[in-house]
Amino acid sequence: MKIPKTMKRYCKYCKKHTEQKVAQNKKKAASSLSYGSKIRARLRGRARGVGNLGRYSKPAVTKFKRTGAKNTKKTDLRYTCSVCKKMSSQPEGIRAKRVEFV
Repeated sequence: MKIPKTMKRYCKYCKKHTEQKVAQNKKKAASSLSYGSKIRARLRGRARGVGNLGRYSKPAVTKFKRTGAKNTKKTDLRYTCSVCKKMSSQPEGIRAKRVEFV
C-alpha cells in the first residue's frame, strides 16, 4: 500500500487543515493480563492477581487449532503537524502486508 510522506489533514490542536508528515509505528501488543485481573492485582498491591476464580478450565489456545488467524497486521500511522509539531494518531488501522511511503 502506497501512502504519501506528507498530506493535508485537520490538526485538532491548531484547529485548521495543515501539512502533516506521516510516519509508521509498530503496533503494540495487548497486555497479557485481563482488565479484571489488573484491577484485582492493583487492589492487592501486587503485579499479578492469584488464582483463576473458577475460569480458564479449558486448555491453552496452543493446544487446539487456531481458526481465522490473520496474516497481516493493522497499520499504525502517526501524523506530525508542521505548524505546531504535535503528533496525532490514525483513528483505526488498515490491513496491509507492506506499507510504502512515496
